[in-house]
Amino acid sequence: MAGFKYVAVGRDGKSVTGVLKGSSVDGVTESLTRQGYDVRSVKAEGRNLLQFELTTQKVDLVELSNFSRQMAAFIKAGVPLLDALEIIRAETKDKKLGKVLVDVMDSLRFGESFSGAMAAHSAALPPFYMSVLRSAEATGELDVVMAQLGRYIERDVEGRRTIRSALTYPILVMGLALAVVLVLVVFVLPRFKLFFESFNAELPLPTRILLGFTDFVTAWYPVIIAVAVALVTALIAGLRTQRGRMLRDRCLLAMPVVGDVVRYMVIERFCRILTSMIKAGVPIPEALGLAGAGANNLVYERSLGTARVEMLEGGGISRPIARTKLFPGAVTQMMRVGEETGTLDDQLENVSDFYEKELRHKLKRLTSLFEPAIVIVVGVVVGFVAVALLSAIYGVYSQVEVQ
Repeated sequence: MAGFKYVAVGRDGKSVTGVLKGSSVDGVTESLTRQGYDVRSVKAEGRNLLQFELTTQKVDLVELSNFSRQMAAFIKAGVPLLDALEIIRAETKDKKLGKVLVDVMDSLRFGESFSGAMAAHSAALPPFYMSVLRSAEATGELDVVMAQLGRYIERDVEGRRTIRSALTYPILVMGLALAVVLVLVVFVLPRFKLFFESFNAELPLPTRILLGFTDFVTAWYPVIIAVAVALVTALIAGLRTQRGRMLRDRCLLAMPVVGDVVRYMVIERFCRILTSMIKAGVPIPEALGLAGAGANNLVYERSLGTARVEMLEGGGISRPIARTKLFPGAVTQMMRVGEETGTLDDQLENVSDFYEKELRHKLKRLTSLFEPAIVIVVGVVVGFVAVALLSAIYGVYSQVEVQ
């Protein structure tokens, strides 16, 4: 556990400061509040470079899925929450999850509810997770909902793995092509340049273009590297802003082939999250907002936010979503049927299952298009280099023979 400096006001009105051990700012704030303090600020103690943790703040999804399944089994078997959490904490491999569970157990000992203790770690868990737990705990179906959460997160992890595996080969081929070009430019072509200059022969146009490019890269490579680093840094910084994310998501949706993959991915994820939350008893307006945020696409998130406002004004769920024009007619039609028959969760689950299968098909198609395109690009680059060098060699020897 880390140390956190806090400033708070006690019940007697006096200001107090100190250092408290905890796993997160939220956990320390929650602990002080339970003790009757009015918390003014909580900050992590300064760390030197040796103490700085490079680990992510999010709990690993695979570990979170396992945790949800194990908790469902323990609760169903009648094991007390504290005992179940201690068993899971001792076996988990994820340090972040272990710290969260330690803090949750401390909160439970102070009389906090399970969902309330988990809610203190919103930065480490998916946004919808706490809302589902809160509703499940209120309805007394915590074991059933935890099992559902485990299955959903497992499907989400499998979907991400499918996407990564589909994109691995094209990325490797592109990396290899870039490496080949760099080797040619940095090591091979400068030697050929010296060879050609020794004959004082007139070189063909492709060879002159190639050698000119080599000279440019050799002379300006520090500037090229600096500009590339600056562009990547600016791009990363821009994508962290709302405007940058919106521009990125719009461009992705507008791209041919790729846009369909992104659209299917967002719809499947949105329907899956919304299904889990409705089955857990989360109010539909709250579930719609969290599912829109969980879709990881700002275009959909903002449009669904507008649909949520319309729904709160009495417009139902299917009509406002249809007016966004971001969902196919079949999806909104199934939502309407589910809304009218009271089977909205079942209809959404059918939609998510369908789009999950279609997404796999789209990814295969995208990969099948990438592979030949990358091979063609690599072939053109290597072929141009080969033609430029061979034509120069033949030209040099022919000129030497004439002389």
